[in-house]
Amino acid sequence: MPEEESTRDRVRALVREVLNNALPEEESEGASQIASPSTSNAPPAKATNAPPPPSPPRPVAKATAASAADEQPIARDESAKTVITEADVRGLERGARLRVAEGARLTPLAADIVREQGIELVRRAPRRGSRESKSIGVGSDHGGYPLKEELKTYLAELGHRVRDFGTNSTDAVDYPDFAHAVARAVADGECDLGIVIDGAGVGSAMTANKVPGVRAAACYSVKVAVNSREHNDANVLTLGSGTITSAEMREIVSAWLSTEITEERHRKRVAKIGAVERQYLA
Repeated sequence: MPEEESTRDRVRALVREVLNNALPEEESEGASQIASPSTSNAPPAKATNAPPPPSPPRPVAKATAASAADEQPIARDESAKTVITEADVRGLERGARLRVAEGARLTPLAADIVREQGIELVRRAPRRGSRESKSIGVGSDHGGYPLKEELKTYLAELGHRVRDFGTNSTDAVDYPDFAHAVARAVADGECDLGIVIDGAGVGSAMTANKVPGVRAAACYSVKVAVNSREHNDANVLTLGSGTITSAEMREIVSAWLSTEITEERHRKRVAKIGAVERQYLA
């Protein structure tokens, strides 16, 4: 039996040698302690002066308080309006976010509601060209005359130059005469844009669109006004004095003037409108 014990001792020694050579130094020490029960009661190794390994960095929150606030949804979008009234803010929940135009003004009552409800105003920068002063030709028939006079004042407030093609009273006249005058001024480059007002806005749009180079749009809402500029590059706006209020006129005109066509796909389609027009020119 002594030979068997000697053989086992040699095998054990060989295993310890292999482990010591195969494992890193710190792991081989642990392995030898496990392999040799006699060392289990040995005192722990003395601490060295080597600094402890650096702890992994703590994760940093990606969103700050400001950026987290930016991710909150907009409760209501009134950025097409230049004046925010109490009707625009009433009904919003406390702390809600309201998008408004960069230069929009609040009525006193609207400002009180915003302050009391803690409503956050998110001001949207105007689209390209919205602040440029433009030369705008205006015209109307007798039914649109009062609204045209308000329009002239409003355009001046926005910093635009106004050229009035009439009419100049509520005496009965024919709308095609004034729609034609405004459209011709736009087509000839005398005015950058044109705005015509009659009872419904439809007849003036029909007349203006007979002038080559004019793309007149009869608009009855802010959404249609934005679309007519952004998609169709309308250069004449027609309004119906019998279909919109003075406040709605301001909202529509503001949205129409502050929007421009920007995407190439829309420009290509507008070019096709011009191609159709040229087929019927003498």
